[in-house]
Amino acid sequence: MSDFFPIFDFIDIFWTPWSTPQDYIWNGKIVLMGFFVSASCGMIGSFIVVRRLALMGDAISHGILPGLVLAFIVSQSKALLPMFIGACAAGMLCNFCIEWLNKKTPIKLDSAMGLTFTSFFALGIILIAQFANNAHIDAECLLYGEIGYIPLEKHIFIGDFHLGPRPLVFMGVVLISITVLIILFYKQLMVTSFDLTLSVTLGLPVKIFHYGLMLCLAFTIVSSFESVGVILVIAMIIFPSITASFFVTRMPNILFSTIPLSAFYSIGGFCFARWFDCSIASAMVVVAMLCFFVAWLVGKENGILLNFTKPKTFSKIK
Repeated sequence: MSDFFPIFDFIDIFWTPWSTPQDYIWNGKIVLMGFFVSASCGMIGSFIVVRRLALMGDAISHGILPGLVLAFIVSQSKALLPMFIGACAAGMLCNFCIEWLNKKTPIKLDSAMGLTFTSFFALGIILIAQFANNAHIDAECLLYGEIGYIPLEKHIFIGDFHLGPRPLVFMGVVLISITVLIILFYKQLMVTSFDLTLSVTLGLPVKIFHYGLMLCLAFTIVSSFESVGVILVIAMIIFPSITASFFVTRMPNILFSTIPLSAFYSIGGFCFARWFDCSIASAMVVVAMLCFFVAWLVGKENGILLNFTKPKTFSKIK
């Protein structure tokens, strides 16, 4: 056990990373990036989960690879705009293929997801091998990300005002944009997520809201996966809303809960990674998993320990 669990040095884990202004600024950017990604994915994921499309994030995150490679082949650069357009286009095409297979063939949704994202991912690998050997797209980076290198990224300045590293600024804009969109279209998202019949009766454009939500999901994934990797993105689409649902059942409360949960995942994951000397993004997922386990045990809504004597009725998000 001593080989698996390193010595727990409280000072080194919790104090040393913040002991000097330089360390505080450097590590603060890493933690803030983790928070931005977790909160963005958590807010979008709250609606994805209630639509029973939790694995759609997994599918899109793998499906964007051929879009990235094709964008590089066409533009011969890894500039942000072409790579972003290629990835979003591939993500939306991946979602369209899943929907088409599910509706036009006997294939069920989970099978359609598996067929589509594995095919897209394999196509991306082949394109890299054949046409983009100098793209330097690292499979390990796609999985784990390089969140620890966020402070080294190109910084953005407006005049003499320093905004911060480009990925951090961009992810902050994504979080603000998602928050504003959810506020503006909250009622429509709720109705189309929970009652399709009522949505059609009210004349709401169900498909537009569905593909709009998928576009926001693809937008969030593309914006964050380069820095934090696929693992963290997929996990944060699912964990915050599921964990919160063990304590609250109303959607506004679940959405608000993603903020403190995201902060805890980011700070806790950073400390966990320092203790175990491991991937920061993976450590954040482990912390999210531990939070889910605690919620599953003690949550007032169907938690095991507080409800083992009650009838087995399951609360629904509403």
